[in-house]
Amino acid sequence: MKIGIITDCMKKNTLDEALIEAARLKADGVQIYATKGIFSPSSLTEEQKAHYRKKLVENGLEISALCGDLGGYGFEIEADNATRIEQTKRIVDLAAEFGTHVVTTHIGVIPDDKSNPRYAVMLRALTECGLYAMRKNVTLAIETGPEKAAVLKDFLENTKGGVGVNLDPANFTMVTGQDAVEAVYVLRDYIVHTHLKDGKRLDDNLDPATVYHAFAVGGVEALNACKGFAELPIGEGDVDWKSYLSALKEIGYNGYLTVEREAGDNPFDDIHAGIEYIRGLL
Repeated sequence: MKIGIITDCMKKNTLDEALIEAARLKADGVQIYATKGIFSPSSLTEEQKAHYRKKLVENGLEISALCGDLGGYGFEIEADNATRIEQTKRIVDLAAEFGTHVVTTHIGVIPDDKSNPRYAVMLRALTECGLYAMRKNVTLAIETGPEKAAVLKDFLENTKGGVGVNLDPANFTMVTGQDAVEAVYVLRDYIVHTHLKDGKRLDDNLDPATVYHAFAVGGVEALNACKGFAELPIGEGDVDWKSYLSALKEIGYNGYLTVEREAGDNPFDDIHAGIEYIRGLL
């Protein structure tokens, strides 16, 4: 398996600096946010694309995935989806240009009940995005979060291809309350990218839907303010890393383990320590 780092989590001044630091940490690749800012489809000029291709090569890195998370309520609101679908397609195009086969995103909260009108709204949007991604040899990878693995798997089975999973074990451990190892086996046919993140669930009565709808309104700051769980440096939370990595190996996963650190006073140091911790288990 390969080690990746989300560049934004490194808190460097520029993407160029983040690439240099990722190389210094001997990462294999980086995940880059492509929804806004310097690396978004609406901002990147052809000259800038050439520049970043050159910098990736110089630093011996590839793009593990683009982050196409548009924030808000994902694809829950039908009136918003035409615009969001087109934005997602442009990010898929950019991924294809840079030779990466994964775009990750949060899609909102999948209802447990298929008769909930929101279920059909989300399914139509993801089916359209997935079919487009598939034509570009890209997978739109839903990041695990508010729903149990079985609910997500059932949803995936009702799309028509091009939709997979970005498995974040901490989101299961902290928020959903499901064993991440169990989730690996349930979602084994769909996992195309994973995050390395750790944490603890502090409230057994925590409602994942409430948490993620707060995230929709308040972003990462709202997540970090939640008292029901705590994101922690890798190895200090409740993710059973040895069993989790063994499960990934058992299902034949050989892709990226990409470090995500959204909290803490010294995220770069936490990322460095986390990489060393995981390398000691591989």
